[in-house]
Amino acid sequence: MLNHSLKVFELKNKIIDLKTKKLKIKNILVSQPQPAELEKSPYGELARKFNINIEFHKFIKIEGVIAREFRKDRINISDYTAIILTSRNAVDHFFRICKEMRVEVPDSMKYFCISESTAFYLQKYVQYRKRKIFHGKQNFHQLIDVINKHKDEKFLLPCSDIYKISTTKILDDNKIHYTKAVIYKTVASNLSRVEINKYDMLIFFSPSGVKSLFKNFPDFNQNSTLIAAFGPTTTKAVKDSGLTLNIKAPSKTAPSMTMAIEQYIQKENKKKK
Repeated sequence: MLNHSLKVFELKNKIIDLKTKKLKIKNILVSQPQPAELEKSPYGELARKFNINIEFHKFIKIEGVIAREFRKDRINISDYTAIILTSRNAVDHFFRICKEMRVEVPDSMKYFCISESTAFYLQKYVQYRKRKIFHGKQNFHQLIDVINKHKDEKFLLPCSDIYKISTTKILDDNKIHYTKAVIYKTVASNLSRVEINKYDMLIFFSPSGVKSLFKNFPDFNQNSTLIAAFGPTTTKAVKDSGLTLNIKAPSKTAPSMTMAIEQYIQKENKKKK
């Protein structure tokens, strides 16, 4: 019985190997940090299902703008009565720059956070119950409804050097008085230890990730390497860089990247039969 089970297991693996061999997908590189519990993640399931090796390397990292550089923008934080916070990075670097510049944030400051989780994250720096903190549900369209009720405030928008144009457009369209404050930057990680040519598929989640690829590997040629991109801005960055986009997400049938990859593999397998 044991030998029979082993033979069935080996046969299943051979079938999976044949499918993968047809597609020539053996190694996938995800340009993000590895999930905390990889085996339980969608990527772990994808790897098991198609017998694929999936590796993770962070293509970008966040660096804070130093106080000396920030002063060049001539932004006086004390002039503002409200802060718009769109991420935890924005929270961390806002209070970091305040500390470096010895700016004491007044108790009367109002905080407008993109989500409840971002609002709760403020507890790391302020006494939550004693501050005027507002938040949207999950996106900026929901937050603007709250901001519109406080139009008399003078808003500061701490952000990265690569910020969402859609965010500032919404503020402009609603005639909100605000100032952008670049307090952190998105820069390319050092990928010198990555053997980029061994991967059959590269997965990107931001335009910065695509830029990092060419900064680390200026002579990179796509050849038969498959490229996957998540989101319209990443898709555009892939195409603008001269790469051929093979897989994009989200879509109506594939809201996640792993679903998009699985659908692509299944579709290609049908073609090979």
